[in-house]
Amino acid sequence: MKRIFTTILLSIILLSADAQIEKLAGPRVGITMITSGSLASLVRGDVPFFSDDVRKEWTGSTGKYGAAISQYGWQWESRFADGGDITGIVEWIALVGGMEKGMFLPSASSMVGLRTAKGIEFAVGPNLSLGGIAMVFGAGYNFKFGKLNVPVNIAYVPSMNKTYNHDAEYEWVEEYDGNGNYIGGGEIETSPAYSVTHPTGARISVMVGFNLSK
Repeated sequence: MKRIFTTILLSIILLSADAQIEKLAGPRVGITMITSGSLASLVRGDVPFFSDDVRKEWTGSTGKYGAAISQYGWQWESRFADGGDITGIVEWIALVGGMEKGMFLPSASSMVGLRTAKGIEFAVGPNLSLGGIAMVFGAGYNFKFGKLNVPVNIAYVPSMNKTYNHDAEYEWVEEYDGNGNYIGGGEIETSPAYSVTHPTGARISVMVGFNLSK
């Protein structure tokens, strides 16, 4: 009997909690501006993907200019309605950028924040992209047209310094005497060890979304 009562009580709690959560989902489109750094150099085509060139001493235009890409993706949102003027929100956003340049640049963000009754919102959370893991900070306003929600957001991912450590490279060299007889061999250093630090570049995104309230 005690087990049955506990099960019923937990079910009531879960149903009550679920009733306070409004889940929404919809598309997101926008543009991301990238300041000068390794990410912008990759987008601009100054250096190829998966190459050490971006980590070596830069020359020419590499690392000196920013870039911009389009973004398209989907947003999942849960609102924790407490009946007050402030609503807690949890967002998952998956995006693919650079398709207009023939690129596939995925990114994913998980953000937790607050939205006021007037539609102003602030959120923060981790972001995962080709640049690595970083924090993303967002602010925006949710326009309502009946049941249609049109959130407009600005997101900022700060630049980070990435350090690349290159190990020394060696080559085996065999030695022969004047008569062509092998007398031994050894390794010689062909490339010294070095360490290079470059900024990834900050990212500023302006996004527009669409979803319908139930």
